[in-house]
Amino acid sequence: MLVHREVASQCWKYDLSQDRSLGGNLRVGQPQGSLHRHRSTNLLRPAAAAISVEQDELNTYLPKGDMWSVHKFGGTCMGTPQRIQSVADIVLGDSSERKLVIVSAMSKVTDMMYSLVHKAQSRDDSYTIALEEVFEKHMAAAKDLLDGEDLARFLSQLHSDVSNLRAMLSAIYIAGHATESFSDFVVGHGELWSAQMLSYAIKKSGAPCSWMDTRDVLVVKPSGSNQVDPDYLESEKRLQKWFSRQPAETIIATGFIASTAENIPTTLKRDGSDFSAAIIGSLVRARQVTIWTDVDGVFSADPRKVSEAVILSTLSYQEAWEMSYFGANVLHPRTIIPVMKDNIPIVIRNMFNISAPGTTICKQPANDNGDLDACVKSFATIDNLALVNVEGTGMAGVPGTSSAIFSAVKDVGANVIMISQASSEHSICFAVPEKEVAAVSAALHVRFREALAAGRLSKVEVINGCSILAAVGLRMASTPGVSAILFDALAKANINVRAIAQGCSEYNITVVLKQQDCVRALKAAHSRFFLSKTTLAVAIIGPGLIGGTLLNQLKDQAAVLKENLNIDLRVIGITGSRTMLLSHTGIDLTQWKELLRKEGEPADVANFIRHLSDNHVFPNKVLVDCTADTSVASHYYEWLKKGIHVITPNKKANSGPLDRYLKLRTLQRASYTHYFYEATVGAGLPIISTLRGLLETGDKILRIEGIFSGTLSYIFNNFEGTRTFSNVVAEAKEAGYTEPDPRDDLSGTDVARKVIILARESGLKLELSDIPVKSLVPEALASCSSADEFMQKLPSFDEEWARQRGDAEAAGEVLRYVGVVDAVNKKGQVELRRYKRDHPFAQLCGSDNIIAFTTSRYKEQPLIVRGPGAGAEVTAGGVFCDILRLASYLGAPS
Repeated sequence: MLVHREVASQCWKYDLSQDRSLGGNLRVGQPQGSLHRHRSTNLLRPAAAAISVEQDELNTYLPKGDMWSVHKFGGTCMGTPQRIQSVADIVLGDSSERKLVIVSAMSKVTDMMYSLVHKAQSRDDSYTIALEEVFEKHMAAAKDLLDGEDLARFLSQLHSDVSNLRAMLSAIYIAGHATESFSDFVVGHGELWSAQMLSYAIKKSGAPCSWMDTRDVLVVKPSGSNQVDPDYLESEKRLQKWFSRQPAETIIATGFIASTAENIPTTLKRDGSDFSAAIIGSLVRARQVTIWTDVDGVFSADPRKVSEAVILSTLSYQEAWEMSYFGANVLHPRTIIPVMKDNIPIVIRNMFNISAPGTTICKQPANDNGDLDACVKSFATIDNLALVNVEGTGMAGVPGTSSAIFSAVKDVGANVIMISQASSEHSICFAVPEKEVAAVSAALHVRFREALAAGRLSKVEVINGCSILAAVGLRMASTPGVSAILFDALAKANINVRAIAQGCSEYNITVVLKQQDCVRALKAAHSRFFLSKTTLAVAIIGPGLIGGTLLNQLKDQAAVLKENLNIDLRVIGITGSRTMLLSHTGIDLTQWKELLRKEGEPADVANFIRHLSDNHVFPNKVLVDCTADTSVASHYYEWLKKGIHVITPNKKANSGPLDRYLKLRTLQRASYTHYFYEATVGAGLPIISTLRGLLETGDKILRIEGIFSGTLSYIFNNFEGTRTFSNVVAEAKEAGYTEPDPRDDLSGTDVARKVIILARESGLKLELSDIPVKSLVPEALASCSSADEFMQKLPSFDEEWARQRGDAEAAGEVLRYVGVVDAVNKKGQVELRRYKRDHPFAQLCGSDNIIAFTTSRYKEQPLIVRGPGAGAEVTAGGVFCDILRLASYLGAPS
């Protein structure tokens, strides 16, 4: 079978008769049984006229150095005729003195070509239809892109190539097998056709251009593990010879394909076009190699997992190498090797967004100031791993244990991703792909059967369902604090680390964790180093008076917090009793009410929590309960166990059953999940934090006494002169200070809940029922069927209230409704008391609260906290303060 092809100018032969896989002496076409290819740039030359690879005499010297710029365009860039024309425009727009352009096959073509071989050797007749689809795809592209003589020449070559492929695939079909070289020969046609089309497109614009079949130039040697190594000396010699015949300022070259030293076609393996560009860039000592793709550059993390990932302006060669090893879609893992030795920078750019500067990979990163954020350049993950742990006291100090372990692993062909060994040598653990772990485990049990039986090894343990998270940066190990910040971010996101490895090369810190935690861990680490210091997803239950006010406060302050404090608060869920509004990235708070009304779905607390818990955008999540609902408060424990922080002004959890409260606080203290409830006592006043500060610094609480109800404070501050008690209560109700039914305030239950909360914070183990409460609701009115009935009958008790007030005034005193925590006698109470007019409790106005802490330090003169203790604004402000306190715990600046 004789095939003449208009490609490069030398010839090569492939002898089918020598390939025993195709039937030994099989002949296709010509009797001599050879596949004889013949190429030239501008005309067909007879084989006899071809210039031998061994020719010593060179007519033209190949210039090297900065005059060359190398461009590589991937399959996406070459995917359509329009895109090929865009590639031509980019090449024509490059003002470099000389240009070398490496191209991949059109998008999906390489897969189509591999499929052809697979179908043929599987004796699937549909390979003929599939080959016709390949032909139609390229013919349609050429007709759209080219015209005239160029189109005719390309189509003629395409027809010839497809005819020859049909014959070769037929031979493979008959033999039922294809050698690697046959497969590589078939697959490489995609690059040949795309390179030819691009060269014609450039010539059509009037610019001289040659195209190169890199099988004439690049020589590689198999190196095992489905890899090849370039033969730089021979490749450079062949490039010089090629250039001596076809000197050109613009050369379009095929990526991916190469030849062996025996001139047998091969490839640089999957995604090898980047590697081709780097090798050729090294051969001509290019100024830079530009890899054109469909993204703006290299991301700090996989943007499919971290929507907030940023484009990196620079990377060192080593950082890019590490990222590609850990699965980041940066470059072919071996691309960096050829350019690194000559310090040739690689630039990753987006063909579809030429204005983006891209990412430069070079010897040293531009930012060399040693700050923490600059030291960590990116994060990458590898999923579907298993951790193998070999453990035993008999391992310590025994030479050859590690060798025996990894020799057994090698024997089963498993790939070790990461190794971690304690300095005690008591255990060695390593990560392997999950699909290989069964064979590894079996091999280790066989190899160490005697050691396990004798007890020198205690176990060979397999932990499935693992992932690796790698932090990559040039000088992480030599910069204090990087590891601390990384592990602190993981801990505060409630991530458990199972194994750690950090090499002395300083380029990466690797941790193994549960696969189900991987995305959350990635987001937590990334947000700590690349976004704001704290990114927090907020979900709010109860968008009523307090919740609605909080949402408005968040709306007004969110931008300021992000700019000034690097705190990024995103409300991703709002739910009331009937409807809820959900978002994965953040609700527009400027119109949350309208969105809740128009786009809200039926409220479902379980789905609401699932939405928050399963969110894969933000690692840190907080639920804010702005209700007074006991059933909502009963779920705090399970939410905290899910890793969701809880903030609330709802008193029901902390004043409910003691065992539930203690269980909640134990969980909080044992984890990095936080539970804040400052606004449960005193609205926005710092009551809980003050009490904790006293206790944590070693002070001893003796007594806490205070006016805890803003409603009752307002009533007794205004119950003076000739005013009746019922009138003051009616006024408070009208002003919105009371609950819809004032008996809820006058009963003293709310004050009792605040007393029990403070008592428990002080270390007293009291139940709500242990607090005696003096109710202000007349016993005869407790059974009124409605608030209106109560208000109508309340004036009948004004005379009794007037008498109590008169008795107090006669003694120079005022009435105040207080709660007391007696820490010495371990009890509490709620009652109406009388205070002298010069007492701090008598100096209140409006709805102020006042709390006096009597402690060992503040024994003679109690520590007093006073201020507004009721109202939506101050209560929401207290909740907001807790959100910011949480942010500071999670890493935001204080």
